[in-house]
Amino acid sequence: MMISEDPARDGYDVILVSGDAFADHPSFGPAVIARVLESNGLSVGIISQPDWRKKEEFERLGRPRLFFGVTAGNLDSMVSNYTPLKHKREYDAYSIDGEPGKRPDRATIVYTSKLREAFKEMPIIIGGIEASLRRLAHYDYWDNDVRRSVLFDSKADVLVYGMGEKAVSDLAHYYKEGTREERPTGIENTCIISRDVPEGHVEIPSFERVRENTEDFIAAHDLTMKNENIAQRHGDRFLVQYPMHVADTAELDRIYSLPYTRRARKGDRIPALRAVRFSIISHRGCFGGCSFCALSLHQGKVVRSRSESSILREVELITSMKGFRGTITDLGGPTANMYGMDCPDPCERKDRCLTCDRIVRDHERLLSLMKKVRGQEVKHLFISSGIRYDLALDHRRYLREVIEHCTPGRLKVAPEHVNREVLELMGKPMIEVYMRFLRIVRDIDPSVVVLPYFMAGHPGCGIPQMQELMDFVTRHGEFEQCQLFTPTPMTRSTCMYWTGMDPVTREKIYVPYTYREKKVQKAMMLPRRMDARKRLREYMKDIDVNM
Repeated sequence: MMISEDPARDGYDVILVSGDAFADHPSFGPAVIARVLESNGLSVGIISQPDWRKKEEFERLGRPRLFFGVTAGNLDSMVSNYTPLKHKREYDAYSIDGEPGKRPDRATIVYTSKLREAFKEMPIIIGGIEASLRRLAHYDYWDNDVRRSVLFDSKADVLVYGMGEKAVSDLAHYYKEGTREERPTGIENTCIISRDVPEGHVEIPSFERVRENTEDFIAAHDLTMKNENIAQRHGDRFLVQYPMHVADTAELDRIYSLPYTRRARKGDRIPALRAVRFSIISHRGCFGGCSFCALSLHQGKVVRSRSESSILREVELITSMKGFRGTITDLGGPTANMYGMDCPDPCERKDRCLTCDRIVRDHERLLSLMKKVRGQEVKHLFISSGIRYDLALDHRRYLREVIEHCTPGRLKVAPEHVNREVLELMGKPMIEVYMRFLRIVRDIDPSVVVLPYFMAGHPGCGIPQMQELMDFVTRHGEFEQCQLFTPTPMTRSTCMYWTGMDPVTREKIYVPYTYREKKVQKAMMLPRRMDARKRLREYMKDIDVNM
């Protein structure tokens, strides 16, 4: 796949290798990086979902002038390939026709290894969410062990974490102007390997220590959440991380104004693209603080919003596209109703954003935007991104707009659980807040069905807590989905899962580790199925719990 139709005579400046089928859409990371590089005057080629067993797959676009960029895709490859119960998935939304098995396990490592085999001296930059969340020593659920930074395991030159447009642009400039014999230092959103710790960096417990000692694992997690200039020893070298760049409104407007076609290659049908083709990203970042969510670790906790004029220009572009039938499928970000809640002066107390007085939680700016979007050639504007209902409680005009105009009769929210202790560990509001939200929604429109999302198997959640959740659902009706917790690298919930402790209080907590209990917890939310009821009865008999 070529982004640039007319590469330089001596080849592309940059070649990207991706674990996803290619879609030229701003929701797909490789497309964004490619368009940003192209806007800087560089030619870009893309190799999507190469057969990793064949070296020639990685040679088909030749040698780039500057570097190779590697990403596993929009998801961690292990999450793409396996269910929370570690079964092989039978569907991959980021592959053509949803076909599974098109990317290898640990794709970042595999792709980089193949490129090294074919092009020994070329610089290789790894990025995307897999590299981002595995940038430090981390617990790996599939190995059930602590692994080294993926930068060491892949043997790449530089790791770009988070939203990497500026970092990749800076690296392109570095390789264009500098020498390849030294690794670039000081570039925001990057990690490199160094022989020593740079001045001003905080050294966190080493890979060797966090692998052997849970207290050190928690200490490393805590220091990582509080500092950006950090270094971590791996053997006789250090993983060095530089701070995260926070894009401003003008930068976001430039990124999303680039000429995305919003299409896949001719004839390719990619389910993930079909779901978002006519959606709009309004902002980045989330300060919600959910323990199990990796989005804030990747995008950052500081919210930055696009300008209203930029979004309305994108709406105008979408409404003129072939195939548009009048529906914008989403207007949002990690949390839909954090648009406009930009932090005026980011500080180090990012664990207090939900209660910080400097962040204006007024929904008026978002409400104005939604009405203007609907005022264009748009029949329906849906909000598919998650709504943080505790933020919306005191903004009935916003809720009325969502319920009356942006919800097709069913409003989806994510209380995640009902037990107080579990909710505290999850970093979610108490269930009383959700019940208050339900009352407000029913007061606005009694016909709207609220469908909650729940989670089983989270640290702190045992059979009694799932019984409490079952009873709640029995009393209050339907739910949309109950997913099983998956420990993904770097999250606070994963720290709990590996250590068996609350990283805040250092108190021991119950963790459902066994395959059987995880399966039973999931089955408890499917009580109408005969096999689920049978499995639950057998498990309760074995552990001598009286239902």
